[in-house]
Amino acid sequence: MKPTLWLSLAFLLVTACAPTPPKEKTAADYFQEAEVLFESRRYPEAIESYDKVREIFYSPEMNMLAELKIAEAHFLSKQYLEAAVAYEEFLKQHPSYPQMDQVLYQLGMSYYKQKLSIDRDQTAARNALATFNTLLEAYPDFPEASDIKALRLECLDDLVAHEIYVGEFYLKTDKYDAAIRRLQGVSELYPDHYYQRDRASFLLGKALLEADRIDEAREVWESLIRRFPQSSHAEKALKELKKI
Repeated sequence: MKPTLWLSLAFLLVTACAPTPPKEKTAADYFQEAEVLFESRRYPEAIESYDKVREIFYSPEMNMLAELKIAEAHFLSKQYLEAAVAYEEFLKQHPSYPQMDQVLYQLGMSYYKQKLSIDRDQTAARNALATFNTLLEAYPDFPEASDIKALRLECLDDLVAHEIYVGEFYLKTDKYDAAIRRLQGVSELYPDHYYQRDRASFLLGKALLEADRIDEAREVWESLIRRFPQSSHAEKALKELKKI
């Protein structure tokens, strides 16, 4: 056998035995992989695969869907801060998305799930309220509108209760001017919401009295008695007025 033939046979044997290089994954491959992981509730891994889809940028439509699924995966993982950031970014990047009501709903819920007790920062409640307001104004026929209205009221209650909590704290620590500003802010910030308004008025009267603004205190308490005659705070206000 000629040397050239030997060389040809050797080359064929080497190439036949050499490992086949792995096929490079496409955006569609990563998306399908992400969907399987998502359905298996392996959300962190699903997010990684959806991110690969975005990096490859096969098409704007696929990227948009990957971005939405990343936000949903964060939400289902109870990573509500990350979910809110992802939904906010989605709203900025895709303002004409046809199911914007659902995105707003998920964004509002992402904020709502971050709500803290009334003695702590209320930024999440404030953001949830703003998002729910936007949703109800833009989509009054939203299927879960009644539920959203209930959550909206809960956020409002928390925000009012927080202002009263801070105002009462200032009152107890003899910072009367600060207490007055905070307690007056309840009716100024939330004029159509009357949750604990009687309590806020009673405490405001106390702060005004301690600040030697007696006439103003009297006026606040008299208004409290007229507007909330059945309230226990109206009864306390009446007792205070008799002392003046």
